Amino acid sequence: MKKKIIIMGAAGRDFHDFNTLYRGDPAYEVVAFTAAQIPFIHDRIYPPELSGPPAPAGIPIYPEEMLAALIKSKNIDMVAFSYSDVTNEYIMERASLCASIGADFVLHSAENTFLDSAKPVISVCAVRTGCGKSGVTRFIARIAGEAGMKAVAIRHPMPYGDLKRQICQRFASLDDLKRADCSIEEREEYEPLVTAGTVVYAGVDYAKIIKQAEAEADLIIWDGGNNDLPFIRPTLELVIADPLRPGDELKYYHGLTNLRRAGCVIINKANSATAEAIDEVTQNIRSVNPMARIIKTASEVTVEADISGKKVLVIEDGPTLTHGGMSYGAGIAAAQKYGAYPVDVRGYAVGTIKETLDRFPRLTNLLPAMGYSAAQVADLERTINSTPCDAVLVATPVDLARIIDIKKPAIRVRYEVRDMERTGLEAFIMEFVASIA
Repeated sequence: MKKKIIIMGAAGRDFHDFNTLYRGDPAYEVVAFTAAQIPFIHDRIYPPELSGPPAPAGIPIYPEEMLAALIKSKNIDMVAFSYSDVTNEYIMERASLCASIGADFVLHSAENTFLDSAKPVISVCAVRTGCGKSGVTRFIARIAGEAGMKAVAIRHPMPYGDLKRQICQRFASLDDLKRADCSIEEREEYEPLVTAGTVVYAGVDYAKIIKQAEAEADLIIWDGGNNDLPFIRPTLELVIADPLRPGDELKYYHGLTNLRRAGCVIINKANSATAEAIDEVTQNIRSVNPMARIIKTASEVTVEADISGKKVLVIEDGPTLTHGGMSYGAGIAAAQKYGAYPVDVRGYAVGTIKETLDRFPRLTNLLPAMGYSAAQVADLERTINSTPCDAVLVATPVDLARIIDIKKPAIRVRYEVRDMERTGLEAFIMEFVASIA
């Protein structure tokens, strides 16, 4: 008899694990996906175009809160955990729940879910959300371009809309993002690369994505999401650590797995961290991966206008603040560096934005850029425009003023990865690029 399975996910690795491990295998029947972490992604169907003949009506996606009831009602044999940026304790609590009801609980290794590419692959992953993966990806793409190689980025999935439209997506212009109805969260990841001239692929079916990307790439950069493992077998495996959250590199299952696998660990934001924190992170890296090369980099924050003395509404990258666990980001760092005064937004937040701030009480003098739906984008716009301030400090990677109508001066905050060592990341990537040329 077939084993009945539920895949626990967040619209990303769950679909990839299904595609690589279960689709077409007669020994298994994936009965359902559950969804967590990202709002508005349940109550959908993994469509027949992706699920294949064994599931002609597709596979339903339920809220994770229904997991126990689904295990019982559908006689589930096994639950596969397939999303990231959660603690070791969090995962084992879910394992305990499944075991108490009689379902096995599995965590699939990267090796069992890797896809292979005919082109060299640099993977950029992390120990937590918000470590600075995107900046490193842009850094690598620039170095490769200067060496005469065309680097194409394949981004960890963010299929939060119509899954049939998102099977395989290619973004080479801002118009491509608009035509695809990308959410703010998708734009935050794709837009900085696209505007720098790097083509980005993403979607749901990564076997198809890799084939298309290989046709135009000399080098593929896997641009990871959260602290998840790569989907493509890396030629070079980079992992980013954050000294502003020392100790986290050992506490989060996927991040720790990345850390153990890494060929090179980049301690980013080292310009903002204490020597003690950098030393703690370094020792933790060495305790689990003594052979990894360690490189320190800076995350340099700049603003495009004078904000000294201004009262500013700081808008930060949403996932970094929510499941990333940070209480501030580049916007607060810029306000401190350039003498601005962040205002408290809580009395002015509306709708789903207010609900988000209520769930994360540590977020007081900033606003996470949540925009997973049109209604949430509208709530974000109303919140911004009702908050009294001199200017809006936009510290998201995307230009929000092109997406929503901000009725106050909107000032961009930019942050880029820079070397802190003479033979640092640039020299390391140049050496790798030369070896594959």
